[in-house]
Amino acid sequence: MRLLALSTRLLFSLPLLSQGPIVTSWIINPGGETGYGGFATNVQSVHYTASDAYVSATCIPGYDIGPWTQNPNLPANQDFCFRLTRNPIQNTGTLVNTPLGHIGVWRNGVSIFNAKDGMSYNNLGIWNRDARVFEGVSFDACLGHPAPNGEYHHHVSPNCLYDHMDEMQHSDLIGYAFDGFPIYGAHGFANADGSGGLTRMRSGYQLRSITERTTLPNGTALPANQYGPSIGGQYPLGAFLEDYVYTVGSGDLDAHNGRYCVTPDYPSGTYAYFVTLDAAYQAAFPYVLGPTYYGTVQSGNTGPGSGHNTIPGNAVLYDPSATSSITRTIASDNAAIFPNPAREIITVSSAEPMRFITISDALGRIVHMQQAGASRSSYFKVEGLVNGTYLVLVELSDGSMASSRFIKH
Repeated sequence: MRLLALSTRLLFSLPLLSQGPIVTSWIINPGGETGYGGFATNVQSVHYTASDAYVSATCIPGYDIGPWTQNPNLPANQDFCFRLTRNPIQNTGTLVNTPLGHIGVWRNGVSIFNAKDGMSYNNLGIWNRDARVFEGVSFDACLGHPAPNGEYHHHVSPNCLYDHMDEMQHSDLIGYAFDGFPIYGAHGFANADGSGGLTRMRSGYQLRSITERTTLPNGTALPANQYGPSIGGQYPLGAFLEDYVYTVGSGDLDAHNGRYCVTPDYPSGTYAYFVTLDAAYQAAFPYVLGPTYYGTVQSGNTGPGSGHNTIPGNAVLYDPSATSSITRTIASDNAAIFPNPAREIITVSSAEPMRFITISDALGRIVHMQQAGASRSSYFKVEGLVNGTYLVLVELSDGSMASSRFIKH
């Protein structure tokens, strides 16, 4: 099949939907708006390539923040640039722990921290203190506070970012973890396939039935010199992360605090994390992500000095004011799809090396994304797709785009 054989070069309107929510979902400063300390607010820019989105932000939200009781730190511009994969995958190897410091980013460019406050009982790293319990007094009305380096962040649901109590509709997409998977507010579809109405997503972590801190959640008995403090007083049950245990089937979410499901932004399904709240809409452990990521985590976002990635020269600047389309150059007569119509498998081939291939349905929803690895031929199984017409977009090695359609029958 020949591609768009109107000329050897032409302009093609690529729908915004094909960019995907990881490019289009950010709250971008419309121009010069400032917030706390006179700093520019929210996300400053979003760039993207076929494989990654680059989110540049100050870490200062657009809403009012502060004051912070018993916290001497003040927010400061972090000049972040986070790199998020557009092709997240499940980590089937050794799981990666969510570290101290940022573990993801809210859609306004503010950092997400895990449940720890960075300190442990007797500094042994065994009984880790819960930030909500020990630092909650310093949370402002939006449930955030600044770290010693001035990094404003949330350990729990960022209630000023979205309507966390709205139970009449699916919660907003409010951020991304550093494995590239989305984070939603507390409400989702009751069933993973999008049916059953709406419900508040319940954590699968429960307080342990213990009277003393002598064992770990997995049942491991500790030596006496590693016991935790007596339960009560300064250290009530729930003061430490190890006071909780994940119990399969006790909630709606897995041990990472997410599930694979349909969402409004991903109608074909995705793995998604959900912030967890209790019946009184108070933060419920583990709050955002569990102790480990579900997916593979890219380098450059975690660890000392992280969050300052370099935007590559071939990245495209996302323009939120372009409400209908963006213009990309398309090279014609350099790709083919066979067979067409197809029932089980299609082969996409090109005279030029291919970088990336995206398949979208008639509504613009992405149903498949794959790196092509500079090959000139790639095949895809399409037997699982519903019958209809699909658009194939191919990014070539020279940065140009090719497009063609095929029919699944």
